[in-house]
Amino acid sequence: MRILIVEDELIAQKSLERTLLRLFPDTRIVGTCRGVMETVNWLEAPGNVADVIFMDVELSDGNCFEIFRKTKVNAKVVMTTAYDSYAIKAFEAGSIDYLLKPIDPEALRRAVGRCRMNGGIVNADFLVSQLETKPEYKERFLVHINDRIVPVDVSNIAYIYSEEKNNYLMTFDGQRYVLDASLDVISEELDPAAFFKISRSCVLNSKAIKSMVKQLGGRFKIVPVPACDFEMTVSRSRADDFLKWLER
Repeated sequence: MRILIVEDELIAQKSLERTLLRLFPDTRIVGTCRGVMETVNWLEAPGNVADVIFMDVELSDGNCFEIFRKTKVNAKVVMTTAYDSYAIKAFEAGSIDYLLKPIDPEALRRAVGRCRMNGGIVNADFLVSQLETKPEYKERFLVHINDRIVPVDVSNIAYIYSEEKNNYLMTFDGQRYVLDASLDVISEELDPAAFFKISRSCVLNSKAIKSMVKQLGGRFKIVPVPACDFEMTVSRSRADDFLKWLER
């Protein structure tokens, strides 16, 4: 199976390449690209053929969906994304697979397995139309306190975190509430332009960042507002996507 990797972060690109070759020795990496135009040029070059393309959503020179607008993609596509939860729903509907960063080996096995079993290629028109549809996100959460129900506007949420098997919502005015849903479900209901899942146990509002400090190993320590009683850090695997998210 011939694979093209489209990923603008060199560390993520090399990591995916190593994992693919380790899990699937019969695969061959036929190319790597870091941007939209580089990918378009690769696809249009005579002799370049890929069976599967692993494609990051945010690239060095724009959104990867520009690739589908500029050229024909004759391959199965697996999208990789850290926070575009609205896109995940479109991927599920469009007969292509997706992987959430950091990429889990078992999820990678699933994606490659589907590519080997399923025929056909990406319906580019359907994909683009789905992704241009504005997603709907939660505007407020209803939290239960004994027999009371308290509405909390999303705009007032500073961060949401897990601790000792419970999920807590912290507001900008310092109120803390328990949430019943899992952190994965909650993060998909929040607008990724405003919220980022910085680790497996914390989702952060960009407006709650007072400052941050780069630590050894590529992690970032966050000083949030309001203050928290735990160490809030951006995991190394999410650090590059986190910085790109802040700059948007």
